[in-house]
Amino acid sequence: MTRLSMAVRSLVTVLAALLAVTAASATARATTEPKAPSDFVALRSVDPTIIQEIRYFTPHNFVGERIDGYRQPLCILTRPAAEALHQAQRRLLGQGYTLKVYDCYRPQRSVDHFVRWAKDLEDQAMKAEFYPNVDKTRLFEDGYIAEKSGHSRGSTMDLTLVKLPALPTRPYVPGEPLVPCFAPQGERFPDNSVDMGTGYDCFDTLSHTLDPRIQGQQRANRLLLKDTLEGLGFVNLAEEWWHFTYKPELYPDTYFDFPVSMKSLIQSH
Repeated sequence: MTRLSMAVRSLVTVLAALLAVTAASATARATTEPKAPSDFVALRSVDPTIIQEIRYFTPHNFVGERIDGYRQPLCILTRPAAEALHQAQRRLLGQGYTLKVYDCYRPQRSVDHFVRWAKDLEDQAMKAEFYPNVDKTRLFEDGYIAEKSGHSRGSTMDLTLVKLPALPTRPYVPGEPLVPCFAPQGERFPDNSVDMGTGYDCFDTLSHTLDPRIQGQQRANRLLLKDTLEGLGFVNLAEEWWHFTYKPELYPDTYFDFPVSMKSLIQSH
C-alpha cells in the first residue's frame, strides 16, 4: 500500500468517526426528555405539609421494582389540582389529620411498564400482598391494569389520611414476607395511614370505596376522605378508595410522558 493510499484511508477513517459523532449528537438532541407544561407544579411548592410516600419510586408496589419514569419521589400535579388539595389539607389539619399522597402525575412510560408486567404471567413476585385473590390473567379484563391512565393527565392522585401526629413508616425490605393487603391493619404491611380496610393498590373488590363489607371506623375513614375531597371538586373512582381526580381537568385528553422529577418542571427560556 502506497503512502498516498494510506493517507487517504486515514482521512476517510477520521471523516467517518466525525460523522458518527455528529450523528450521535443529533440523536441525543432529538431524544431530549419532554418537559412539563408551565401549569404543572410540585405539590410541595403549594403545600409542603402534605406527606409524600411515592410508592412507584420504591420496590414496594405490585410490580416489585421502581417503575420507569420515577426519577424522584415527587408529587407533580396541575396547579388547580394542587391548590384544591391544599384547601383539603387545611380542612383536615383542623380535624387532626393530614393527607398523604402515594402517587400523583404518572408518565405514560410508567403505564407501559405496568402493561409489560401484566403480560408477563410468570412474574407474580408481589401477588401475595397486592392481588392474592386475583388471577393475573384477568388484570386487564377486571380493570386493574389499562394501557392509559388518568394519572398521566396530571389531575389525578392516589392518597389517604394520616392521624396527627404522623408516625414514621418503616421502609419495605425486598424479599420480606408478604401479607395480603386486606388482612387486618395490625397484620398487613405497616402504614401510618388510618385504617381504610385495605392497603393502597389492593387489587380486590374490598377496595371499592363503598363496599358494604367495610363498616365501622374503616368506612368512616373512607367517607371522611371522600366527603372532604368531593366538597372541593374532586371525583372518586368507585373501585379505589384512594383514587381521586380534580375536575374540570386542565388536560382531559392529553397523556403526558415527562419523567417524575424536578428537572421536568424547569422551563426552558
